[in-house]
Amino acid sequence: MPESAKVRSLFAGIAHRYDLANHLLSGGVDYYWRWRLVRAARKAQPRTILDLATGSGDVAFALRRGLGESVSVTGLDFCQPMLDEAIIKRDRHQAYASIPFVQGDILRLPFPDGSFDLATIAFGLRNLEDRGRGLAEIHRVLRPGGRLLCLEFTQPVKAFRPIYFAYLKHVLPTLATLLTKDRGAYQYLSNTIEAFPSADLLSQEFHKAGFVRVKATGLTLSIVALHEAISY
Repeated sequence: MPESAKVRSLFAGIAHRYDLANHLLSGGVDYYWRWRLVRAARKAQPRTILDLATGSGDVAFALRRGLGESVSVTGLDFCQPMLDEAIIKRDRHQAYASIPFVQGDILRLPFPDGSFDLATIAFGLRNLEDRGRGLAEIHRVLRPGGRLLCLEFTQPVKAFRPIYFAYLKHVLPTLATLLTKDRGAYQYLSNTIEAFPSADLLSQEFHKAGFVRVKATGLTLSIVALHEAISY
């Protein structure tokens, strides 16, 4: 698993171009993935939400738009330059004004037990230095019966894998270099996607951390999976 200090430094270096790179490199499909997460969140009817690895805040803002101002949304990330980007965007829109952005580590969450009805994490789980510990911390801060929604890259359907992995290895780093001037950051992305567990194996890790009723739904030829789990 990746070292936390290296991951923090990596994201700090691309924070100012992160949103643009995400939208272009995904072909805009990232909007659809967030929409699916927000739709699942709405069904859960939470009152308090913690958006982990919030980065520049796109998921937190989508949750606010989708669930309304009566739902409390808190964003947390361990990379301050990414949070600075989120704060800039928040301060441009009155509708987002009540969203606090907290610097913190998922491995040591600064919240009491049972603080939240729902936790979300989009494309951040693979960056944890200790995924088991991180999942256990998420479980701790959810109330009994609370829900975890996780968007994460996974292994695509077999017929699409050769094309997909060729894109990750050769096309994505080149395009990312043009957009962010940092080839290493997106080479890291490619490597972590290939090494990340399948949706089935990740579901087993959720169970081990204490979650129940775990399920995964493949999106976009299973490039990404939406994982849902209940805190027990």
